[in-house]
Amino acid sequence: MKLGAFSVSLSVKDIHRSKAFYENLGFETLGGNIEHNWLIMKNEDTVIGLFQGMFEKNILTFNPGWNQNAENLEDFTDIRELQKQLKEKGISLSTEADEASEGSASLTLEDPDGNLILIDQHR
Repeated sequence: MKLGAFSVSLSVKDIHRSKAFYENLGFETLGGNIEHNWLIMKNEDTVIGLFQGMFEKNILTFNPGWNQNAENLEDFTDIRELQKQLKEKGISLSTEADEASEGSASLTLEDPDGNLILIDQHR
């Protein structure tokens, strides 16, 4: 199962303070918009998202179709196929991608400990 690029989406209280903290750990801004309260930051192959006021808990995020630099991959497993595989394994989904759609879509599920997992395809 190819889930794509991985990052941890962090729910932060003060995005400016969090940005400065992670910059001190060697992270650089990869994308996002601090004025809209979200940033994507990277240190080597490690990617984190900082999100202020957008969700309550931290989220494990996978992006089918992207590499760790948010660049499109030629070969990837479409989210609708991933959804089918997860359902075949008996995994319960919290939200689902529209199977009749094409392109961008997302789904969510929780691991056995209640950690939220977002699979978010952008193309």
